[in-house]
Amino acid sequence: MKKFSMHDTSHGSLLQRTRALFLIALLALTAACSSIRLSYNHGDTLLYWWLDAYVDFEGEQSAWVKRDIDALFQWHRNTQLNDYASLLATFQRQLAGNPTQADLLAGYRELRRRTEVLAMKAVPDMVDLARSLTPEQIEQMEERFEKKNAEYRRKFVVASAEKRQEARYDKSMEQFKLWFGKFSDDQEKALRRASDARPLDGNIWLEERIYRQRKILALARKIEQEKPSKEQTGAMISALLREFFGRMDAPDRKGFYDSYIDATTAYILAAIKIATPAQKAHAHKRMQGWIDDFNVLAKEAK
Repeated sequence: MKKFSMHDTSHGSLLQRTRALFLIALLALTAACSSIRLSYNHGDTLLYWWLDAYVDFEGEQSAWVKRDIDALFQWHRNTQLNDYASLLATFQRQLAGNPTQADLLAGYRELRRRTEVLAMKAVPDMVDLARSLTPEQIEQMEERFEKKNAEYRRKFVVASAEKRQEARYDKSMEQFKLWFGKFSDDQEKALRRASDARPLDGNIWLEERIYRQRKILALARKIEQEKPSKEQTGAMISALLREFFGRMDAPDRKGFYDSYIDATTAYILAAIKIATPAQKAHAHKRMQGWIDDFNVLAKEAK
């Protein structure tokens, strides 16, 4: 089977395919795309390619994985998109006023909660896929992890501090420009200073990536070797997902995650505060387009 390269920067894994779907569904918040409808309508194909790049589907796997993805997207259209539109409308109202860091933190928690809902909904599909993986496919998944980790390490760990600061700043500016449009030179300088004030945590994030990947590979191998029932496999996967989501509150990592989220939301708030009325109007219009897209997609599912 032909392998596709998605060039993603996520942790990348079988169990995190729900994260990929969530990102597709929330392109309004995470990707430089002017039409959610266009991207979402191709999201099932993109998600399949993303998975295939990690495990290289064989034989009948392709057909039923595609069916599972289609069913998950259909559920998502029917039950989640109106809620996403409402959440964006809340962000829209906040932006029109003077949002606080507490508002941004609350918004982050709302996004996290929706990610958890989607992940748990996908557990039965993960069960089928995990039970079908061969040793060769698990080995390929491990090789893919190593390749992506090497790319991440070069860009965000071993590069000079200046290059790491620049790479992080450039990535964030892609998002800010999507929301607010063009920034003046003075604004960009202010945002660069705010960006550089954040801790450089590339090494810790690499540790977190590797931690999750090892857990995923260990579980995949355990399932392949022990051949547990569907119910037992579902319990194993659900427990791992709960561990991953709960890791942000784990004693050895809570301080790091709290600090990261505080720094990130403070940086976003800095961008909002320096935005001009025209830039906020640009963001309002952009969000309205995404809200309309979500509502149309939800109606098409009825």
